[in-house]
Amino acid sequence: MGKLILVRHGKSLWNIENIFTGWTDIDLAPQGIEEAKVAGQIIRDNKLVIDICFSSYLKRAIRTAWIILDTANLMHIDFLKSWKLNERNYGAWQGRKKEAVRKEVGDDLFLKVRRGFSTAPPSLSMEDERNPKFDPKYAKLPTEELPLGESLEETRHRAVQYFFEAIVPELVEGKTVLVSAHGNSIRALMGHIEKISPIEISNVEVKTGVLNIYEFDTEMRLKDKYVLEHES
Repeated sequence: MGKLILVRHGKSLWNIENIFTGWTDIDLAPQGIEEAKVAGQIIRDNKLVIDICFSSYLKRAIRTAWIILDTANLMHIDFLKSWKLNERNYGAWQGRKKEAVRKEVGDDLFLKVRRGFSTAPPSLSMEDERNPKFDPKYAKLPTEELPLGESLEETRHRAVQYFFEAIVPELVEGKTVLVSAHGNSIRALMGHIEKISPIEISNVEVKTGVLNIYEFDTEMRLKDKYVLEHES
């Protein structure tokens, strides 16, 4: 039956520097490239045949998917992208060192935004150059749909919406689906699939380059979940 593989992109250049990235289109660090290669090797070695791949609009997720599929000799499969799988938009915190933000706003607000469910960071202004409306990738989208800062709850809404729009129909047909996305969009999907509460979701950590696998029956009921990762 349907099998879903969720993978957080390999470490990016800003992951290494501990900077809030969000919708900033930062590429993979060398370590992240290696993590993606290892994930591809695991798929190949376990003889997992992926039928279709989804990713966000951000290059770190796209490149991770490319590397995985290339390594697993699966470059021929269909590959669809959606902004709804993008990382959470960190608003005015994007591009800033996490520790500097923590010192500025205090531990309480920092943790409510960082690990909470419904608290959003300060929003970008309409004229901020980081506003997605200035990015050609989103030119075809209505400006009012583009977030200027999101809570995990808001990220979950769009990610789960896309899950039902595009991914579930493939799973219902019994396909194996790879989704290459981000820490928070993956957490959002995990929260929905595993029925994790808003309180418990703060404890869910999504490792980079690790294959989180979910198997469903014909009624889309979760049958099994497990992780495949490199044994160090």
